[in-house]
Amino acid sequence: MIFEKTEIPDVLICKPKILKDERGYFFESYKMESLEAAVGRELTFIQDNEAKSTKGVLRGLHYQLPPFAQTKLVRVIQGSVIDVVVDIRKDSPTFGKHVAIELNDENKYQLLVPKGFAHGYVVLSETAIFSYKVDNYYHKESDRGIIYNDEQLGIDWNFPASDLIISEKDKVQPVFSKADLFEKTPSINE
Repeated sequence: MIFEKTEIPDVLICKPKILKDERGYFFESYKMESLEAAVGRELTFIQDNEAKSTKGVLRGLHYQLPPFAQTKLVRVIQGSVIDVVVDIRKDSPTFGKHVAIELNDENKYQLLVPKGFAHGYVVLSETAIFSYKVDNYYHKESDRGIIYNDEQLGIDWNFPASDLIISEKDKVQPVFSKADLFEKTPSINE
């Protein structure tokens, strides 16, 4: 597995070594010691989640506040998405910046989304199966979000806005400047 830093150094693209032959393919989708060596700390994922969505579904931008913040390792099993991660740590030099990357069933890339980041994605293919690991359980009272089309963030979802399918919850999220954000970078235990 190759770990590549993005424009936001704490967000990593995980690129697997894919072995292909006439039978199909094989790759390691997760190896704890390799990922921990790449991030320089222990990671303990406690739950796997999966979502199936149709073309144009936009989910996000979501996060949880400390002490229920989550690190996520996200990937696409089937289909293609534009995955977006926004730095919401006020003490960060990349505060308010975002990374957007295509994750799909061909490149098999994964994205490590640390605590202190909002996360979302839009489905580009007819359907997509999106899978992710988390290191903390869902906590409804800590659940927060930012409106997907915030002008300050300027995210290009690479999809016509008129064709987006968005939940009622995601349509009413606050703008970035009014959202509950992280005052500081979360510690490992937060």
